[in-house]
Amino acid sequence: MREYRFLTTWLIAAPREPVWDAIYDSERWPDWWRGVLEAEKLVEGDEDGVGQYGRYVWKSKLPYRLEFFVRTTKVEKPRLLEGNAEGELAGVGRWRLFEQGGVTAVLYEWNVRTTRAWMNLLAPVARPIFAVNHDYVMRNGGEGLARLLGGALLARD
Repeated sequence: MREYRFLTTWLIAAPREPVWDAIYDSERWPDWWRGVLEAEKLVEGDEDGVGQYGRYVWKSKLPYRLEFFVRTTKVEKPRLLEGNAEGELAGVGRWRLFEQGGVTAVLYEWNVRTTRAWMNLLAPVARPIFAVNHDYVMRNGGEGLARLLGGALLARD
């Protein structure tokens, strides 16, 4: 399996609570995040959301779809959301939110391995393409979240 480590940062002109709510409510991502084709909650978590289990299908510019499942492992509202992924991607995703002066910094860490044979086989040459693809999807997320909240996307990386 090939490993990938991505770090995405968005600065959004919106308070942390509504940013948190939009990210936490992943079932609604297809409404505002271009590239998320399907997002469904399969298992409810505890009163904090720990243990929640969901299915996600993504599509980007590349001619394939990715399907994976995420089980929420940590919830510290409105600062930290973490989950373990399995399926065509396996690993850990972690959202961290910080607010100052009505601007929310969103940091997303995505440390995953590809599990599909063809992706692992092509990884030595396709790795840069996979990275550009990830950046494209995350840029769509930042732009969509800013539109949803009526705030500006001040920066993204």
